[in-house]
Amino acid sequence: MPVTTSARGGAAPLLGTPRRGGAAPLHAALRAMAAEIHSRPQSRRPVLLSKVEGHQDAVSAALLIPKEDGVITAGEDRTIRVWLKRDSGQYWPSIYHTMASPCSAMAYHHDSRRIFVGQDNGAVMEFHISEDFNKMNFVKTYPAHQNRVSAITFCLASEWLISTGHDKCISWMCTRSGSMLGRHYFTSWASCLQYDHETQHAFVGDYSGQITLLKLEQNTCSVITTLKGHEGSITSLWWDPVQRLLFSGASDHSIIMWDIGGRKGRTLLLQGHHDKVQAICYIQLTRQLVSCSADGGIAVWNMDISREEAPQWLESDSCQKCEQPFFWNIKQMWDTKTIGLRQHHCRKCGQAVCGKCSTKRSSYPIMGFEFQVRVCDSCFESIKDEDRTSLATFHEGKHNISHMSMDISRGLMVTCGSDRIVKIWDMTPVVGCSLATGFSSR
Repeated sequence: MPVTTSARGGAAPLLGTPRRGGAAPLHAALRAMAAEIHSRPQSRRPVLLSKVEGHQDAVSAALLIPKEDGVITAGEDRTIRVWLKRDSGQYWPSIYHTMASPCSAMAYHHDSRRIFVGQDNGAVMEFHISEDFNKMNFVKTYPAHQNRVSAITFCLASEWLISTGHDKCISWMCTRSGSMLGRHYFTSWASCLQYDHETQHAFVGDYSGQITLLKLEQNTCSVITTLKGHEGSITSLWWDPVQRLLFSGASDHSIIMWDIGGRKGRTLLLQGHHDKVQAICYIQLTRQLVSCSADGGIAVWNMDISREEAPQWLESDSCQKCEQPFFWNIKQMWDTKTIGLRQHHCRKCGQAVCGKCSTKRSSYPIMGFEFQVRVCDSCFESIKDEDRTSLATFHEGKHNISHMSMDISRGLMVTCGSDRIVKIWDMTPVVGCSLATGFSSR
């Protein structure tokens, strides 16, 4: 799968070396903990703690409330709900608010207890939640977009509200005045967003499969670079500011890790899902990536190992193994009096090969291929049994997943989707967050 980066500007601080203190290796104790986590048997799986039901349509977003047994949800049924865990162990709504338009995206800032809800009509509404989570007051409406809002993030330091939408733009607004600071338009629907608060860089994924990196200023912005590698629309992004890694999930069922801080164009491909990747979350301390797909698949990827880059696919007019012509190579077909063959590619070496020279299939997890893919016969012979050992664990969420978020300090995850159900999971058996951070999962 070809991966390219096209630069449109000079180097920015974001593309430099990792942040001070963040790039240092984990100390020995944490390394030992991480090693213990990665060596756990694959029989361990996420534990379903609770189901939250009540929405009358698809749930667009669900966010866990830090340090509380609570979850905030927003749905296509035009409602925002705050659910708190009662003595019975069940979650019941303490806040129920109806909006004018279906809710499509949400962001929550816990320290200031502010909720920002994007809607299908393009508006973003801000609310403030009381300290006991029993009351929610309207603050203001932001005319952010002309079409459905796809993603929102809030930066307290600058008091900026940044959002993307199906009107093909990213907008950033001042939450003090409510005024629009700037907009930038793309050629396709903007589908997802990540923001680096320290450097004011935004990553925007769109429906064309492209990721654009922008530097946002007070009233303008500049395009730094464009990342191309997916064969489908970008559905999710995750930015790790410590290691300066960007993860992208797409409708082509794959995930790509972009090493932004390394400045060498290094990318890693991860293929293990059988449907479009809807949400991703990178756990920096344990070097694990959690991803969820539309078919309910939950994957936990071990990123604490030295993985190999998938090769660029080579182009040739004839098989690079047996030299038989491909069907468009009319001259060689005429000269050799042979029928042209279809071109394939070996996923391990990237060579262009015919079907006869690539009859074998194999997984190759070190390169991100968790299920069997086409390899040429010579590469198949070079793959040892230990090379096929999985570097990820796969679990079943047993419901359609369109959105996921995690409380990493407690090892909790919440998923939601078109089945109107919200599920809360204990992920510590498979990611060990509480072990690495010192927090209890309860």
